[in-house]
Amino acid sequence: MPAASESPSPSAEVEYRQSRFRPPAGATEFLLVRHGESAPARASAPFPLVEGQGDPDLAPQGRQQAERVGARLAAEHVDALYVTTLRRTVQTAEPLARRLGLVPQVEANLREVHLGEWEGGLFRKHVAENHPIARRVRAEQRWDLIPGAEEANAFAERVRAGVQHLADTHPGQRLAVFTHGGVIGQVLALATGSQPFAFVGADNGSVSEVVVADGVWIVRRFNDTAHLAD
Repeated sequence: MPAASESPSPSAEVEYRQSRFRPPAGATEFLLVRHGESAPARASAPFPLVEGQGDPDLAPQGRQQAERVGARLAAEHVDALYVTTLRRTVQTAEPLARRLGLVPQVEANLREVHLGEWEGGLFRKHVAENHPIARRVRAEQRWDLIPGAEEANAFAERVRAGVQHLADTHPGQRLAVFTHGGVIGQVLALATGSQPFAFVGADNGSVSEVVVADGVWIVRRFNDTAHLAD
């Protein structure tokens, strides 16, 4: 026993370490995968249309990107797969679906923005040729400057509804959602309150991540292409 004159040792001080992010209870994790590179547009052969929207196949490079996406995400826990009404997302999801033994479901609200009179591949042509309206679209960050294109607020609300529907359907789960560049840009703009085109430009085959919990959207990553590096 210590002598009566000795002072007791001070208790250890409590430490508060920084910790890694953990999704809140009941949150839905979205892995937003942009489809692989699609076939090139040619004036002589416009893309077939599905409900007025261009529906090209994947290019050979896009199929390679799809295989790499499948290999990357097969190592992560995924509860469900979603695609849109456009086949480039379906084709991009195929390798992961095969690896996981999951059947992709369709979320039509997460299809690409409708480009009106510039559908069928014409959008690419006008962008490449620096069409005056294409310049305005970039400068003013509005798809609906294109004749007949989907109105900006309608597109934003459609995307919001699609994300919220999946969050309500899959609480506490992780989803791989194969979608489009315009949609990914819109999701992250809604999540961050950024300018409309701040996140437009996700690469083909890239992965972005958003966590949705109790109406709060948390961005975890954007345009992850580590699996595509040579």
